[in-house]
Amino acid sequence: MTYPRQTIYGLPPSKSNSYRIITIHGHGSLAKTQATKKYEESFFMQCALRNANIDKRFKLTIDVYFSSDRPDLDNSCKVVLDMLQSCKAIKNDRLCSEIHARKLIDKENPRIEFLIEEQV
Repeated sequence: MTYPRQTIYGLPPSKSNSYRIITIHGHGSLAKTQATKKYEESFFMQCALRNANIDKRFKLTIDVYFSSDRPDLDNSCKVVLDMLQSCKAIKNDRLCSEIHARKLIDKENPRIEFLIEEQV
């Protein structure tokens, strides 16, 4: 089965910059940054596949439209897979058996566009 192509507006935050160190009762811990929380909420609201719970191996085809050439493409793939699992579009990101990713530039309209195809 091939699911409809999805567009999520905004840029996924860098995985390495998604957390900050905080202290809880004298112990170090990690907490999500405000930018990460905001992107997660936005992704959840925009994703029409939320609660689809895709539980078969799948191929992810993704176009990431950055506002500049600076960010890494591989960070976006991991963040998107995490978001898809978080909003229950997919059961588990380990089910992803193939990724086709392109880095594109759109200064005025940064976004990701993706397609999920179940593998047989």
